[in-house]
Amino acid sequence: MKFYHYILLSGIIFLTSCKSEFEALRTSNQPEKVYKAANKYYDQKEYDRAIALYDIVIQYYRGRQEAEDLFYKYAYAHYYQGDFILASTYFKNYSGTFSNSINKQEAEYMASYSNYKLSPNYKLDQSYTVKAIEGFEQFINLYPNTERAELANGLIDEMRRKLEIKSFAQGELYYKIGQYQAAVTSFQNTLKDFPESKKLEEIRFLILKSSFILASNSIYEKQVERYNETIVHYNTFIKKHPKSKWKKDANIIEKETLAALKKFKV
Repeated sequence: MKFYHYILLSGIIFLTSCKSEFEALRTSNQPEKVYKAANKYYDQKEYDRAIALYDIVIQYYRGRQEAEDLFYKYAYAHYYQGDFILASTYFKNYSGTFSNSINKQEAEYMASYSNYKLSPNYKLDQSYTVKAIEGFEQFINLYPNTERAELANGLIDEMRRKLEIKSFAQGELYYKIGQYQAAVTSFQNTLKDFPESKKLEEIRFLILKSSFILASNSIYEKQVERYNETIVHYNTFIKKHPKSKWKKDANIIEKETLAALKKFKV
């Protein structure tokens, strides 16, 4: 029991001394000493303390020889802490400030990669996904024949699949809740934005089906126009997918649409 109390007391004393040392550094008004300690904390992966000390001296070293290494570690410290918003900002600032640095390419990549780390589940807002894609595209334009460009292309593909899933899910939701005009528009946007999608056949069939239901439920004055639009969607679907598993259903829609149009002929 005494041994346990000894260990506990030793731990408390150690933590107290460490805290006192850290607080003493923060109030020392000795930038060189603070900077050296910040680098030590960084190397020890105590990034929260490193950031706190870098914050104190960052203005002091701005424009000096040490600034490049300081800002580089400052950006990475935020990244390792999981603060990807600030990390992206500081990596971008680094690449702009130290344009001749050997770390410029890496900083450009990490600015976008930090946004990639912020890219959420497809059901959530995808602002950071779009931002990451745009950043990686710019990176590839700047460094097209590099290993990181290849990595960036892979991440772009991954994020575009997420955006595609979200886009399709949006159209599908409109369809399920009976918002057929919105469903048609949403699915058409999916076709436009993701022309290589593996769901093209299903998307075009859902456009056709949504268009038909919309026409059937429309007021009298709009039915002819919307039934004609349904025929256009049918022709596109059959042309693009002549052997579709939904061909039989599509033919039924065409038959009922033509029958409905006949009623409007005098």
